[in-house]
Formats: sequence, structure tokens, C-alpha cells
Amino acid sequence: MPDLKQTIRTIPDFPKPGIMFRDITTLLQDPDALCMVVDKIAEHFDEGSVDVVVGAEARGFIFGSAIACKLGAGFVPVRKPGKLPAETISVTYELEYGTDTVEIHKDAIKPGQRVLMMDDLLATGGTMAACCELVEKLGGEIIGCAFVIELSFLNGRAKLAKYDILSLVDYDSE
Repeated sequence: MPDLKQTIRTIPDFPKPGIMFRDITTLLQDPDALCMVVDKIAEHFDEGSVDVVVGAEARGFIFGSAIACKLGAGFVPVRKPGKLPAETISVTYELEYGTDTVEIHKDAIKPGQRVLMMDDLLATGGTMAACCELVEKLGGEIIGCAFVIELSFLNGRAKLAKYDILSLVDYDSE
């Protein structure tokens, strides 16, 4: 089986100088690595314990839908404003320089549903914390948050401390 870290391309100075961008497109091109990600996350969150996987736009969709199939669960997207066609609720959250907003359909999560949250990357935790807030506003029970990559030097886990967090690849420095 592949070493997942070796399947992730690092691109220096993208999108701006000083940033080491972790590019998952090379992992996605490797069928063994892609299947390994899906299998490892599905193994951690047992089949039957998840009703719905929520994926954060956009790379959370890639992994989240595959993991939902593996777990026998449904899939729900969380999107940027104006992308979902039915009635939504939204949360605006702080970024390093400004704010961002995410939305979910009002009828996407039923009260008491067990929800696995999925995104490709845990950095500062702001996006996932906002996604979790949306799910909890709808009455969902978050059983965990899963990520392919964690940039642990940014301490994003602190914003998600009340959840079971699984990350498969850690970068502890830029």
C-alpha cells in the first residue's frame, strides 16, 4: 500500500509566497491511495454508526461521497452561498483576513441523525467548525470529523476539540 504522504504533491509559494500548498490531486490519481483514504476513514467510523456524511465544498465532496457509499450512509454537501437551490441556513465565520460563509439545505439533516463531517484539510479549523455549527443547528449528532491532511502547526484541532477527529497525514510544520 502507498505511503499517503508520498502521494501528496507540495507546491511552494502557492497561492502566495511562503505557503507550502499540499495538493491532493496526485493522491486522487493513485487508485490505491484513494481507496486507502476511503477505507481508513470508513474503518474508523464503523458501518452503521453513520447516517449521513457531510462534505465541505469542494474537496470534501470527493472523499465524503465515497465514504458515504462505503458506510451505507447518505451524503450532504455544505456549499458557498448561492449554490444550493432549496431553502438554506448559513453560518458566517472568521478567516485570517475577513470572513466567509457556508450553507446547507434546511432539510438536509434530520434531528438525531448521526453525522460524519469530511474535508480534505484541517488547517485553522474555521471552515469545519462552521460546518459543524450548521449540522448542530439542524439537530444532527456529530460523531466525528475526518480529514486526509492536517496542518497540526496551525492548531485547528482546538476549534474542534469536542469531536472525534481523524486525520491521515500530518504536516507539523510548513
